[in-house]
Amino acid sequence: MRFIIASMLSLLITSSLFGAKITAVKSNIAEEGFQTQIVVEALRALGHEVTVTNGVDYAVAYKTIAQDEKGLSFMSSNWAPLQNNMIKSAGVENLLISGNYIKNCAQGYLVDKKTADKYNIKYINDLKDPKIAKLFDISGNGKADLAGCAPGWGCEKVIEHQLDAFGLRNTVTHNQGQYAAIIANSIARYKTGKAILYYTWTPYWVSGKLVPGKDVVFLQVTKSAHPILKSTKLSNGADYGFAINAQRIVANKNTKNHKDIAKLFSIMELSVNDVSGENMLMSKGENKEKDIARHAKMWIEQNKATFNKWIETAKKAK
Repeated sequence: MRFIIASMLSLLITSSLFGAKITAVKSNIAEEGFQTQIVVEALRALGHEVTVTNGVDYAVAYKTIAQDEKGLSFMSSNWAPLQNNMIKSAGVENLLISGNYIKNCAQGYLVDKKTADKYNIKYINDLKDPKIAKLFDISGNGKADLAGCAPGWGCEKVIEHQLDAFGLRNTVTHNQGQYAAIIANSIARYKTGKAILYYTWTPYWVSGKLVPGKDVVFLQVTKSAHPILKSTKLSNGADYGFAINAQRIVANKNTKNHKDIAKLFSIMELSVNDVSGENMLMSKGENKEKDIARHAKMWIEQNKATFNKWIETAKKAK
C-alpha cells in the first residue's frame, strides 16, 4: 500500500513539475495542421511536452485515441455531426469531447455561376435531367463529373447516400481520390470557361479562389436526405444537404485527470475565417510543416490577449 501511495505521489509531482507527455494525432488533411499546431503551442505554454503524429485517417485516429489507456492523446479536427458514427464506433465512453473549437463549418455542392444562371440550376436534384448533367461531363460518358469527397472523411457517405436518394446514379459520377488534385483540375477547367461541379467545405482555401456568389453558387437539395440526420434544413429555410458542422477537440478519457488540459480544450475557439486565410497561404506554396508552425506562431502573436487568457484560465483550473 505504501508503495502504491508513493508511486501515485511521485506521478502527481512529476506531472505538476515537468508537465505531461501528450500525443497530438493529426488528420491526413494537411490544411488541418494549422489548428492542431495552435493547440500544441497552447499545451506547451502550459508546460506540457507534445509530440505530433503524421497524418492518419479519421477513423484510425479516433480508435487510437480511445484505446490509449495509459497516455494522453487528442485530435483537434473532429467534425460534428458529420463524424458522429466514427466516434461511436471508436468507443465514445473512452473519449473526452470538448466544446466547439471551430464553429460554422459549411459543406456543399457548387457549380460555376455562369452555367447555373444560364440553365437555371438551383438544386443538385436538377442533375437528374441528362441534358443538365451532360453540361458537367468531363470523361465523355454523358454523366456529370462531380469532384467529390475522399474515402474515409465522412462526407463521401453523405454524397453516396444522396446519389441514391435523389436518383442521380445514372447521371452523376462521384469522382474520389486525392482531393487536392481533383479540385485543382476543377479550378483549371473553370479558368478556361468550362462548367464545373464540385463538393467542398469551409474552412478551406477553395472558396477563396472560387468565391461563392461571384464565381460559383451553392446548390440546394429539394428535401433533406442524410445518412445520420433527419433534417439538414437551416433556420432560414435553405437546405444544402449538409449540416453546418463544428470542429471539436477529442481526447482520451485520461485527459479528465489533467484539469488544466481539459479546461484548455473546452475554452479554445478559432475563427473559421482565420483557418481559411491560413489555408490560402498553404495553397500559394507555404505548405511545409515549418510554414504551418510559423503561421500558428504568427496567429498567436496577433491574438496574444486571447491566447494568454486561454493559458491563464487553464492554469487556474489546475
